[in-house]
Amino acid sequence: MIQQSKGNETNIKLPFAFITFSMLALILSQLILLLNGDLLVTGTFRLPAIWSAAHLFVLGWALMVAMGAMYQLVPVAFLTPIWNEKFGFIQFAITAIGIGSFAAVLYFSPQDSLLPGIMTLSGIFMFLVQMFMTLKSQAKPNILTLFVGTALISLLATISLGILLVFSIKTGFASDYYQVIFKSHILLGTAGWFTLLIFGFSYKMVPMFSLSHGYSMKPAAYIFTIYITGILSVLLSFVYESKLLLTGGTFLLFVGFLFFTWHIKKIIGKRVKKKLDRPFMFALFAIVCGTFIHLIAFVSAAAGVMAKIAGPILFLYLTAWIAFSIIGYLYKIVPFLWWTHKYSKEIGKQKVPSLKDMMDEKTALPLFLLLIIGAFFLTAAFTAKMLSIFFIGQGLLLIAAVLFNITIAKVVTK
Repeated sequence: MIQQSKGNETNIKLPFAFITFSMLALILSQLILLLNGDLLVTGTFRLPAIWSAAHLFVLGWALMVAMGAMYQLVPVAFLTPIWNEKFGFIQFAITAIGIGSFAAVLYFSPQDSLLPGIMTLSGIFMFLVQMFMTLKSQAKPNILTLFVGTALISLLATISLGILLVFSIKTGFASDYYQVIFKSHILLGTAGWFTLLIFGFSYKMVPMFSLSHGYSMKPAAYIFTIYITGILSVLLSFVYESKLLLTGGTFLLFVGFLFFTWHIKKIIGKRVKKKLDRPFMFALFAIVCGTFIHLIAFVSAAAGVMAKIAGPILFLYLTAWIAFSIIGYLYKIVPFLWWTHKYSKEIGKQKVPSLKDMMDEKTALPLFLLLIIGAFFLTAAFTAKMLSIFFIGQGLLLIAAVLFNITIAKVVTK
């Protein structure tokens, strides 16, 4: 029987259920990509195997990790308990089955992916209900509420557009607008959902992990406005096929992200902690990567070559910005969750391990180097279209994924 937790604490089994599923999805997605390198190197992305791997990575890993983390972080960040934990466990089961079956059907029979896609949508919609009901009970909304709330709306739009794509493939409905829907689906899923979510929680985690105090949050409102305006401009560029709107939109996205990077630097500058942990520094490195990726996107749009290099830009966005951020933060979040669950009530009663002892940080540097080198080789492989380089890069990423999962799994044994 599932027990309801008290106060703002979430039942540890709920976030860890999502994290465990995500670990399996990460390994499988990287393995599928490795086995289909010949397709990727030639720039052929719209094939069943690639669709399956991409959705396992984005939905099965990144989305499920985000959901699990939010079940724990939202009560902490917004000082309000999760609306209904039992509902959360049901939502996990439906979403996990939906994503697993959706990825499998995409691989073997994409024309039949509508039903598992609807099941996935149902699970995600349940999550959205959970989060909106939780945020609704927040005593005083703040700028974090705006970032996270808008990210959740973007997630709903992303999944809805994804189902529309599947329906279009199956029936031919709205086929004339397929490219607009497809591009909007990707933009809202990356810049709308993941980036706004990372922005929002970075404003909570960066001060917490760096012990920063006395910083101003006023720039956050401007950052939100600029970035959202950029997203809307790029969306309109898809509809009207306007290079001007695309260039202007990507410029605003770059400016918004650059402003966010500057703001995080200002917050770090107010820190009490002298030496930052390596995993946290890797999350900060991801922000630097994100800034350069946004700059590349703007320059390519202005030069009129966005269509030619959209694949490599998307790959870098998903790995060097989104994945690096998630991995860097998880290195800090997972040990904190498990230590709090297992040892927080034992302090003063018996000897307990320190929070630092929960994670072997010796593995952090090799893991981060593998990820960076792997991403570099894959970028080179896509540019030069060389299969041998691809296998090196993707092989390194697969090894890094296995090492990361082993490191996370070891936490729960301590």
